[in-house]
Amino acid sequence: MVGNAKFTVKQIEAAKRYAAMTPPVEIDPRIEALVTDLIGRVADKWTMLILEALADQGTLRFSRLREAVGNISQKMLTQTLRAMERDGLVNRTVYPVVPPKVEYALTDLGVTLGAAFCGVWIWASENLLEVERARTAFDKRD
Repeated sequence: MVGNAKFTVKQIEAAKRYAAMTPPVEIDPRIEALVTDLIGRVADKWTMLILEALADQGTLRFSRLREAVGNISQKMLTQTLRAMERDGLVNRTVYPVVPPKVEYALTDLGVTLGAAFCGVWIWASENLLEVERARTAFDKRD
């Protein structure tokens, strides 16, 4: 995840298990398609920022989620939340009150996806200095 996300021990352990997994010799084409689709979706910065906001702050109303994500249009937030809801990553709860009250929360599936990407944080913390050295060396060549 991005920013100052706080991960539980359970999420970190899950990320380490994902990182240790080796792909099967023959990959089910449906799994390959799902991975490709999810990488495309999660690589989208808005999805990652929404995952982070909901992981950090729990259930949020649309306007509070928009504030937590920052610099996202209402249209983009709506589109991203719909896609996440379709994939089972987010629950949308509508309360029959005036004015309408809508809340968003991560599903268990959304939490586990966040845990899977926690591995990126682990990798980044273990390789920060090496990446910085490589970038500095590259920038000096120009």
